[in-house]
Amino acid sequence: MRTLLALLFAVAFLALVALALSPDPAADAQDSGAMASANTATRERPERFVDPPVGDRVAFSARQWRGRLTPTEFHVLREEGTERAYSGAFHANHAPGLYRCAGCGAPLFTSTDKFDSHTGWPSYTRPVAPGRVATRSDSSLGTLRTEVHCARCGGHLGHIFPDGPLPTGQRYCINAASLDFEPQPSL
Repeated sequence: MRTLLALLFAVAFLALVALALSPDPAADAQDSGAMASANTATRERPERFVDPPVGDRVAFSARQWRGRLTPTEFHVLREEGTERAYSGAFHANHAPGLYRCAGCGAPLFTSTDKFDSHTGWPSYTRPVAPGRVATRSDSSLGTLRTEVHCARCGGHLGHIFPDGPLPTGQRYCINAASLDFEPQPSL
């Protein structure tokens, strides 16, 4: 009888420890729900998004980034993750405005250069200005691709492909989790 009680106690204790160490599913659901809630979803931009001069680099430790970003944003921007197709808030956003880096607030893309690529991710023909994004080779999936990242903070945005529409023929395929949207009445 004592052995059975000790075993039950051990199982209950381990379950409590596992529960305490596991991520909060309600917070994750709330976070991903907020990310995909509406086509024109925006978040309040706290002080972290005050624009430093364009040439200034933004760098933080992994711990500081975790404190500034949602878990999804951290995974995409700092761990080079990819969100599921059609799960992001901006793939179907058609409102006029400016897309900024979710990590540092740098202006990256405009709605005038956005197009529907039917891929499930926001796609753009070009950045808002030269030097706003940077690229590097990526062979992580066994094929050579070109990764796009924020030139200011180095955050992973997505990839660029040579199958976009005119005028550039480029498709900047960008994770919505790497972006914030700033609506503008006319652009």
